[in-house]
Amino acid sequence: MAGRQREKVVTDEVHQNQILRELYLRELRTQKLYTQYHVNPLRKVHTITRKPMSWHDNLEEPADDKFLNLIHHAAQEPRKKYSETQTESQEIGWFSEPLVNPERDDRRLNHFRVYNDITLYKAKMWSLGIDDRQK
Repeated sequence: MAGRQREKVVTDEVHQNQILRELYLRELRTQKLYTQYHVNPLRKVHTITRKPMSWHDNLEEPADDKFLNLIHHAAQEPRKKYSETQTESQEIGWFSEPLVNPERDDRRLNHFRVYNDITLYKAKMWSLGIDDRQK
């Protein structure tokens, strides 16, 4: 254990204060306070959003008709934008008009519930919860 040397333990408060003072002064020398900010010329320029409550940024600007038309076109449903489907999943429901005209008077396609005397009687009993089956 002769090769191992013990580290010095500093217990003197004056010496510790001097070490901390030198460390503090070294940090102050290397620090630099930036007060002027600018865009990095080596990077691409990105737009910076404006502040919503500032009065000078909220001045009225003329409307860009080309941009507004583009936004309105993008907000439309696909059937109004395109003449035919763009994807396979759009094919389902693309033609939403019924193939047969839904005439309510045509008895071949419309089978409505018809009540006679006996069916009205039975429907009323079932709605009241009465069971008239014979045991």
